[in-house]
Amino acid sequence: IVGSVTWNALFDSKIKEPVLKNSDLDYKCLALTGSFETGKHVPECFAGLSGDFDGQGISFGALQWNFGQDSLQPLLKEMIDVHPRIIKRIFGTHYKDLKVALSSDKDDLLSFAQSIQHPVKYFLYEPWRGMFKSLGKTEEYQNIQVKYASVLFKDAQKLCKDYKLWSERAVALMFDIKVQNGSISKRVRSQILSDFKFLSRNLSKKALELRRMKIVANRRAEASYTRWIEDVRSRKLCIANGSGRVHGIEYDLEEQYGLRLVKALQIKKKNTRKRRARNRGF
Repeated sequence: IVGSVTWNALFDSKIKEPVLKNSDLDYKCLALTGSFETGKHVPECFAGLSGDFDGQGISFGALQWNFGQDSLQPLLKEMIDVHPRIIKRIFGTHYKDLKVALSSDKDDLLSFAQSIQHPVKYFLYEPWRGMFKSLGKTEEYQNIQVKYASVLFKDAQKLCKDYKLWSERAVALMFDIKVQNGSISKRVRSQILSDFKFLSRNLSKKALELRRMKIVANRRAEASYTRWIEDVRSRKLCIANGSGRVHGIEYDLEEQYGLRLVKALQIKKKNTRKRRARNRGF
């Protein structure tokens, strides 16, 4: 991963514009947090896949929806209902097995999930692994993931309003808090608002936004269990600062995800055709 200066020094052609630059903000936020969760960039983050190591059967997608908590079934069933041709093409002769499993009770579904993966190392056998990965990379299934993450995205927007934050990066920060941490407690909220009062009134609008995001990032991290504090902090400060290293991966939010320190616009309408064209070349 290199920036524009290094790229131009190495090659004659100019560095390409960020693939996600013109995507909707909810898609960008899900892609970033999905990358933190899966350790993969777009489109691989939407195809994050793990087996029954945690007793959840199969976990799949950017936010690791799973069978054990009944969170994955609705996404797969919607894909079958709305885009049957696509999922039939991907799963081929195994499509019926998947559909039957999804209509079974929880115990049978988990048994099915265990039957298609290694009993000790918990990786899915082929062709199941490849089929799920292919599904996760389709625009249609990515849109379903965005839909099912919409409640968290709306909550993130509300949190921004509560803390007087206005930027795209701030929404991404609050979305990541909702996914990784669930919420901001009343005690932590009081600490954050108290810290805000000590910020200089002479700061520019962008400088104030950055300082406030850093306060939110650090206070929420310090409220986590001791063993997870630095993990939470690295994720949150990476978003607040616009760049950083998380789980050994370097991130530049503007270049890779199109997430900037600019006003977050309200999402009105999805333009899936444009998204499809953008994602093909990634």
